[in-house]
Amino acid sequence: MVLRQTLLAASGSDRLRTLVAGTRLTRGVVDRFVAGERAEDAVRAAGELAEYDLLSSIDHLGEDADHPARTQDVVKGYVRLLRLLDDTGLTSWAEVSVKPTAVGLGLGPEGEALAVDNLSRICDTAAEVGTTVTVDMEAARHVPATLRVVARLRARHPWVGCVLQSYLRRTEGDTAAMAAEPGARVRLCKGAYAPERGSAYTGRREVDAAFVRSLRRLMTGSAYPMVATHDSRLIDIATTLARRYGRTYDDFEYQMLYGARPTEQRRLASLGARVRVYVPYGTDWYGYLVRRVAERPANAAFAARQVLTRY
Repeated sequence: MVLRQTLLAASGSDRLRTLVAGTRLTRGVVDRFVAGERAEDAVRAAGELAEYDLLSSIDHLGEDADHPARTQDVVKGYVRLLRLLDDTGLTSWAEVSVKPTAVGLGLGPEGEALAVDNLSRICDTAAEVGTTVTVDMEAARHVPATLRVVARLRARHPWVGCVLQSYLRRTEGDTAAMAAEPGARVRLCKGAYAPERGSAYTGRREVDAAFVRSLRRLMTGSAYPMVATHDSRLIDIATTLARRYGRTYDDFEYQMLYGARPTEQRRLASLGARVRVYVPYGTDWYGYLVRRVAERPANAAFAARQVLTRY
C-alpha cells in the first residue's frame, strides 16, 4: 500500500511529469497502454478490438481544464471523435468516456453548469450517431458534483453512464441509489486516485470487499452493471453473481483497460460475454499511466521489463 500511495501522489506531480515525459524510457509503456496521440489512432484501435468482438470506450486523455476556452477545445475534439466513429461504422462497437474536469467541473462556482452544458453537447452528438457516453469519476472531492451532473444529463439521455469507485466509503450508498434506476449504466471500479483523509478504504482487502458488496447491489438491482476489473477473483465473483441473480451476458459487461490482459479480454468475449476495453489516446498520458501502475503490480513489472529490454 505504501508503494501505491507514493505512486498516486506522484501522479499529480508536475515536476515528475516533466521529467518522465521527456525520457525515451517510457515509450514502450506508453505504446502498450495508450492507443496513440490522435483520434484516428483511437478509432483504429477500436476497429482492431471489434475484430475480436470487443467493445470500446474511448477517452481523450487530459483533465483539470484551467480555462473555459480550453473546455471548448475538448468538446470539439469529442464531437470530431464521434463523427469519425460514425464515418467508420464503429458506433455500435465504441462509445466515449469523458472526465468532467476536462469540460469545466472544478472551474469555480460556474464550473458545474459549464460541465453540464459541455457534456450535453457531447451527448447530443452521441445520440445523433447512435452511441453512448460514460462520465468518468475522478478524485473524491469531485464526486458529489459529478453525480449531480450525471443526474441532469440522464434527464435527457437516460443511457449516460457513470463510474463509481469502491475504494470510497460513500460508494455503497451511491451504488444502492443507482442500482434502483432501470437501465442506468454503472461502471464499478476499485478507484485510481489518491485517497483523501477519511474518505476511502486503504487496505486492498477492504477495497475488494467493498467492490463485491457494491457489485452484488448492482447485480440484484435494475441498473446495467459494467464490471471494471482485471482481478481474476473478482471476475469470477461477477460471473457467479450474474448467474445467481438470473443475468445473461446481455445484461451486464466486463470492462478492462487497453493493453491490460488482452488474452483474458478475448477469452471472455469468445464465451459470448460483453467485454468493453477502455481506450485512451492523446499526449497527456502521464497521470493516467502512473495511476495504472499504482493499481496493479503487474503493470509496474511490465514497465520495468520494457526499460530493461529496450534500453
